Amino acid sequence: MAKALRSAFVGMPCELYRWFDAFMTLNRTDVLIVPGTGLISDAYGLRGWGPYSMFKWALIAKMRGCKLLFVSVGAGPVYSRLGRLLVKSALALADFRSYRDLSSLQYLKSIGFTITHDRVYPDLAFSLPKDILKHNNDINKLRNGNRHRPVVGLGVMLYAGKYSVENPTATTFRQYLDNLAILVNWLLAREYDVRLLMGDLCDRPAVKEFKCLLKQRLPAYDPSRILDDEVVSVEQLLSQIAETDLVVATRFHNVLLALLNDKPVIAISFHHKVASLMSAMGLSEYCLDINRLKDEELVSKVCDVERNVGTLKPLIRERAENCRVALEEQYEWICKEIYQK
Repeated sequence: MAKALRSAFVGMPCELYRWFDAFMTLNRTDVLIVPGTGLISDAYGLRGWGPYSMFKWALIAKMRGCKLLFVSVGAGPVYSRLGRLLVKSALALADFRSYRDLSSLQYLKSIGFTITHDRVYPDLAFSLPKDILKHNNDINKLRNGNRHRPVVGLGVMLYAGKYSVENPTATTFRQYLDNLAILVNWLLAREYDVRLLMGDLCDRPAVKEFKCLLKQRLPAYDPSRILDDEVVSVEQLLSQIAETDLVVATRFHNVLLALLNDKPVIAISFHHKVASLMSAMGLSEYCLDINRLKDEELVSKVCDVERNVGTLKPLIRERAENCRVALEEQYEWICKEIYQK
């Protein structure tokens, strides 16, 4: 009873105020753009970043007479019936829709959304300014002169289980860390140094847990060979990636930013977007499912990259440039077809 009363007398008035505030925020706004990200999912609920908020802003945008654009967005999973209704309703209001991969478009088809004139374009991060990437690579060349060992970038992620399966278990995350610890032991013995990479601040607890696991499993290892510096910006992450020779990563943008830096990548996929990205880059054989991850597979893939690095780098560079060109085409089309109408 108390919960119901609180919802009626506190929750509902607060939500009405949020609608009013959003309505006022879009005053004198011509276009509302939802760019990239994985908003089209109810993996962690309908509210917050979920489908309800997306629907609210989409509806208010149309009430305000705004053009509504979903640009290179990712989709799925959407588990609840209400979540699917809100997602389809929000997308149906849009003047323009594009998805960052074919798997997102196919997923929306599978939940009953009618695809009409929708497009597929790469993730927006592929159009990061070239001068940022060049600056980081120039710094990397200077630092490489003082380096004695090659470096593997290891992206440790707090497992987003709901993005893989509806009812995840803690076992998957523990096995994931165990497999990474075995890989680190092998890399250190093979005279690699390891740089821990974060793709999001929420991954810091996972990194701390992983370092504790390393101390238990590898009591004799030299801590100076496990590089772990704080990261609070994309520029800092790019700089760290630029210092690596090879990247093993889980979080989507760790994988993507490494590819933008011409780094061979072994991706540990927790969501179809990771597998789709690796496929688009011609690297499907270097994509491993987190739910079926085996340490021997990781080691085997590292050995494979060592043998084929001369072939992989030109391929990555070519595919990344194709993605950049495709995004430029999307921006030009939006400016021509949407803004000028």
